[in-house]
Amino acid sequence: MKNIKKGKIIKIPGTKHTLGGEQVFVIAEIGKGFIQTKEDRPVEEYLENAKKLIDEATSAGADAVKFQTHEIEDELLNVKFDSPHFKGQDRYDWVKRNTLATPAWFWQELKKYADSKNILFFSTPMSRLAAKKLLDLDVPLWKVGSGDVEDFVLLDFIARIGKPVIISTGMVSWGELENVVEFLSHRKVPLCIMYCVSEYPAPADRFNLSSIQRLRDWYPDVVVGFSDHSVGSHELPLAAAKAGARVIEKHFSLSRDLWGSDHKVSLTPSELAELTGHLRKKKYEKVDLDKFLGDPKRELPGAENQFRPYFKKSLVAARDTEEGEVIGAEDLYAVRPLLFGKGLPSHHLEKVLGRKVKKPLKKYDPINNNSFKK
Repeated sequence: MKNIKKGKIIKIPGTKHTLGGEQVFVIAEIGKGFIQTKEDRPVEEYLENAKKLIDEATSAGADAVKFQTHEIEDELLNVKFDSPHFKGQDRYDWVKRNTLATPAWFWQELKKYADSKNILFFSTPMSRLAAKKLLDLDVPLWKVGSGDVEDFVLLDFIARIGKPVIISTGMVSWGELENVVEFLSHRKVPLCIMYCVSEYPAPADRFNLSSIQRLRDWYPDVVVGFSDHSVGSHELPLAAAKAGARVIEKHFSLSRDLWGSDHKVSLTPSELAELTGHLRKKKYEKVDLDKFLGDPKRELPGAENQFRPYFKKSLVAARDTEEGEVIGAEDLYAVRPLLFGKGLPSHHLEKVLGRKVKKPLKKYDPINNNSFKK
């Protein structure tokens, strides 16, 4: 592995933080970890759980806490399927529960609390309406998860805000990633790419950390990081830092024994503190990187491919539309799951903007080339 050259540095607006500096930026991915029981609980209880997680992440030395924000209306069609990594849990019911558990005031209280603890707060919007829910919080940056990285409806919306954007690469081929980078580059977005393998948990031999250096070589104007779903020792995230990742994201929970899918692949408070300490002391310099380099060709493993139909998105009508109307971005939703042969994939956004509707559309009707006049 060649010596790591200095790369792009992104200043996070309104904060003292940077992405891409000499010190690795550590994100405690709380996600939906404030939901800890199979039974519904009051929103106030979820808020207290989330505050405790913020306390523990702060004590562990993380630079930021990150959550996930859902809005059922424009994220997911009401069709029955289990989450592939959360067996026995219907996906629509799960997203609906998350939506109801986190009204706008929940995020306002949480952001205020994180600010009082001097830890950076942000959240991954899982759809455009979720992003709009976060907009009033003036979050300093955006994170787009692997399943949404080709949701150009969402990307177009957050790119117009002008804050830095972090994207993950799970379930994404190199060619697909190139399309995303080009889409955001045209909009002058400060960008961080998180190399990621979307398996839960992800075996260490899947990671091919030479891909981190490949990304740094391909995209010198972006920051490169590592979103880690592995379990076990800290060797893998430390190796990623040695390979050049300047941002490390790990799922974070109070206990791996709690109910829910993400807790099983999370660090506990003491483990996060240990990892953060190792990164601060640059203990990654002593890690044997060679055994994690693998093959950077980016052939998606079978487990990642099986997730794609569930987590990728298609274009549908966001409202009832009359014949002859011209389609704009706000007239479209990008929703899960993929509608094979019925709806265009969400990265086809620019191909349909400005076109005239051929016949009336109902809300949630799939959008395809037959929807428009020639």
